[in-house]
Amino acid sequence: MRLGVLDVGSNTVHLLVVDAHPGARPLPAHSHKAELRLAELLDEGGAIGPLGVDRLVSTITDAIQAAEDKGCEDVLPFATSAVREATNADEVLERVRVETGVDLAVLSGEEEARLTFLAARRWFGWSAGKLLVLDIGGGSLEIAFGIDEEPDTAVSLPLGAGRLTGAWLPDDPADPEQVRALRRHVRATIARTVGVFSRSGRPDHVVATSKTFKQLARIAGAARSTEGLYVQRSLSRRALEEWVPKLAAMTVEERGRLPGVSEGRAAQLLAGALVAEGAMDLFGVEELEICPWALREGVILRRLDHLPAERAALPG
Repeated sequence: MRLGVLDVGSNTVHLLVVDAHPGARPLPAHSHKAELRLAELLDEGGAIGPLGVDRLVSTITDAIQAAEDKGCEDVLPFATSAVREATNADEVLERVRVETGVDLAVLSGEEEARLTFLAARRWFGWSAGKLLVLDIGGGSLEIAFGIDEEPDTAVSLPLGAGRLTGAWLPDDPADPEQVRALRRHVRATIARTVGVFSRSGRPDHVVATSKTFKQLARIAGAARSTEGLYVQRSLSRRALEEWVPKLAAMTVEERGRLPGVSEGRAAQLLAGALVAEGAMDLFGVEELEICPWALREGVILRRLDHLPAERAALPG
């Protein structure tokens, strides 16, 4: 069957269309993406303003039309931290439902971490042993650890690259004192959770998902995306530590010229690097591997897991 997954994130609204059936890996067929930056459209009270809601409704309408054009049998729509934490989330969701017919499921931070972990587990398989999975989004950082398909521990922290950039790094180039303050904040926030994970022992394999980690790995020398999904890509803490001060000294325009860094994400790259560096340091990770699959694939895989039971329940 052809499925679409509609991800309303803090940075983008992304429709991923895949051809999939239970027991097989989902094959990407089409991608429709629009940069919306919902996290930057919140007003002082934490609500998504009228302009932001208008743009969200329009973007979702376009995405659903694209899904229809590509022959999707079903679309799995969900929203993450930007909608989840908006003070007017209920009103936004209702307007989206009325005007587009789309009933957005709002994932909790823990659900995000668990579904991302599922995707990473399926990608690397059982031989990877105990997995530690890190995912930096626009609004939050998800961390999950475990040996099965369901992680033993999963947390979500308000350390998304977009959120932190807007709140802590308003200047271009970044003010050194603001960078130091953000570094302290990031590490103090992550440190509160380290003990919870350390009780489960050391991971056998550490992986990271998300655009932020992919871009950091690319500027540190990893293979470009055109070389395909199956090329191993990694990021070492040593390389990241060398790049953080370089990124801090650059303007947004200069970061946007780095290999693999998109113009729309260049402003967030420094904050994302500080989160990545802090997580790797505090969890004692010398090197991690980049996982091509993440939250969207986790949502698809969970849906496929439920298909046999749903079909068995159909009459006739």
